Amino acid sequence: MRPRVEEVRIQGLGVIDEAVLVLSPGFTVVTGETGAGKTMVVTGLGLLFGGRADPARVRPGSERATIEGTLIVDPAGRVAQQVQDVGGEVEDGELIISRTVSVEGRSRAWLGGRTVPVGTLTYLAEDLVAVHGQMDQQRLLQPGRQRAALDRYAGEELVKPLRAYGQAYKRHRKIAEQLAELTTRARERVQEADQLRFGLGEIERVDPKAGEETELREEEERLSHADSLRSAAETAHRALLGDPMSGEQAMPDAIALVGEARTAVEAVRDFDPALAGIAERLAEAGYLISDVATELAAYAESIDADPGRLAAVQERRAALIHVIRRYGQDTAEVLAWATRAAARVAELDGDDDRIGELTREHEELTGRLTELAADLTRVRYDTAFKGFDLGRATALGGLWMLLLLVLVAVY
Repeated sequence: MRPRVEEVRIQGLGVIDEAVLVLSPGFTVVTGETGAGKTMVVTGLGLLFGGRADPARVRPGSERATIEGTLIVDPAGRVAQQVQDVGGEVEDGELIISRTVSVEGRSRAWLGGRTVPVGTLTYLAEDLVAVHGQMDQQRLLQPGRQRAALDRYAGEELVKPLRAYGQAYKRHRKIAEQLAELTTRARERVQEADQLRFGLGEIERVDPKAGEETELREEEERLSHADSLRSAAETAHRALLGDPMSGEQAMPDAIALVGEARTAVEAVRDFDPALAGIAERLAEAGYLISDVATELAAYAESIDADPGRLAAVQERRAALIHVIRRYGQDTAEVLAWATRAAARVAELDGDDDRIGELTREHEELTGRLTELAADLTRVRYDTAFKGFDLGRATALGGLWMLLLLVLVAVY
């Protein structure tokens, strides 16, 4: 379905106070006497589709001129998609376009209920409307429109070379953009590579291991409190097993107390079966306490206050904290950053080779585009002059037509 204008409402424009123009499908003729407002209707259509706003056209006594158009469009078509792209809506195949021009010269535009720049209406108008009037048909003067008309006339003969040229052109433009980025940002890329290398150097000197910071923190805690840890282990050991060097007045230890409790229960367990289970549990408690006491003794022996090792651990932790603060939350993130940085440096270092490759491809594509453009020009030229009688055209004053065809062919 082709888009069409169904209705135009005009208020406060020139001689028109308020008017509604209903356009039926097909051909519509607007007639009237001189001064009736025919020119204002055309002016209103022009404003509706992005024309230049002239505050002098606002009707005397009005604050602004308002033009509103209702268009019938395909909800799934190109125009509807363009409207949706700018945030507008097409409801039931109807598109509302509105434009206002104030006496101060301010202009506003709406498309599908959304405020848009006036230029958006101009862009949309290319697929919607062509206004014909005295000296007012500018579309045929646009090289793009001329090419499109000629290409449609050429038909299938132009499809293959035009497709080949389009593909080559897209690739050529992409290569040119990549070259421009690589060359114009050369200094920035060098600085980025230097910064990454500096960071990689710091990390390499520290050589962190995943999870190392946690292990060092725990070791520093043990070394810093070695005396307190040894004293606590020895005290607990004495409480469980006693101190053989303390003499007869020593306080009873946990093993002795549990042993006394077990002996007391064992003496009467035969009188009540319930005490048998308790006696067994007391025996297990004695074995457990003995094992714990052994572990405490071994732990106390392992604790060694080593100022040299403590200093080394603190120095290592300081180095790790430095790189962690700069490159991640922990050593795992630091190592991940180093991996990414190394890959990025390799990419940046390969820019010179990449520039050389892109330059060669760009030159090859430039030559290829020249050849494809020549093929396009030949097909268009042949199409433009197909069946053209130069002698008859000259006799009829057709030199202007000849000039137009030549311009179309070589664009």
